[in-house]
Amino acid sequence: MANSNKKRSVTTASAPTPASAPAKTNRPAVAEFNPDYTYVKKDLAKIGIMAGSFITILVILSFFLR
Repeated sequence: MANSNKKRSVTTASAPTPASAPAKTNRPAVAEFNPDYTYVKKDLAKIGIMAGSFITILVILSFFLR
């Protein structure tokens, strides 16, 4: 059987390093995200109208097919 060699890392207390300033970039500080979902609202309204009309047609047909 192989012997398992466990190595321990020894750390010594060192003086804390001062925090450096973040690197400056050329991009704006706040990026605006303003999505436009008007087409989604229109599509959902169309789907709702179609679903309602299909259910209404099915209810009306159920009276005639009895």
